[in-house]
Amino acid sequence: MKPLAVFFSLALVAGCRAPMPEPTPETLRDRIEAVAAQYPEATVGVAVRDAHTGVRVDLRADRPFHAASTMKVPVMIEAFRQVDAGRLAWNDSIAVVNRFTSIVDGSAFSIGDDSDDALYTHLGGQMPLHDLTRRAITTSSNLATNLLMEVLSADSVQATTQALGGDGVLVLRGVEDLVAFEAGLSNRATAAGLAALLTALRDGRAVSPEASRQMVEILLQQEFGEMIPARLPEGVRVAHKTGWITRIHHDAAIVYPPDAPPYVLVVLTEGLEDHAEAPQLGAEIAATVHAAIRG
Repeated sequence: MKPLAVFFSLALVAGCRAPMPEPTPETLRDRIEAVAAQYPEATVGVAVRDAHTGVRVDLRADRPFHAASTMKVPVMIEAFRQVDAGRLAWNDSIAVVNRFTSIVDGSAFSIGDDSDDALYTHLGGQMPLHDLTRRAITTSSNLATNLLMEVLSADSVQATTQALGGDGVLVLRGVEDLVAFEAGLSNRATAAGLAALLTALRDGRAVSPEASRQMVEILLQQEFGEMIPARLPEGVRVAHKTGWITRIHHDAAIVYPPDAPPYVLVVLTEGLEDHAEAPQLGAEIAATVHAAIRG
């Protein structure tokens, strides 16, 4: 057969080839590993939970990471639980102060690094509980989070986290308690633990169906979209919470395609010094997962 005829013959066969089957959890895990391998300095934990296809992928999903601001998800859930139980009301006024006590020795500290400067204009005043809860998620306000923790208590947040199956998520304290940090007492999270909390939200099991819906709406208003949402197709909505500190960059999400059921994706990273490189890694993993299970 002449070379040109061979080319057209192969093209015809390729055009008639059956669609590639959906990836198994093993093949999707291999694809995620291949992306992570391009960033050898990074340690990556990933959890995928797709009730529609039954795909469940765990890549170092039980490996504990510093939680950074992902701990604000269980804080939000606990705020909704206490309102639902009648212990608090959304219009309760909380004094806005920037003075907190360490869980180690009771020493005073204040928030010095924050992503929500606007809240500091309210120092000395009052802020409704609902506004603080929203700010803790959408602008990742550290000050709002610590004010909430003073009202809710770490023990209550942790108890609710455990009740929802969030094993591996440990909420000991608010943020920027440097004395506790130096003592090794930091909030921790695993990809699997955060995925359990987001799955409860997706399925309407976190507090109540209506409360879950409202929490998802808050997560959809997240202002930082450089990780999981960054490379997803147009029209995909992402309800998520990011978190970052030095050499740590996370994103935990419920992904809502416009024409398909939602799925849960959590990407935790540690080890990358470049603050732009870690979100790029997370975005590539998210694009890989989406193409595999919703492409």
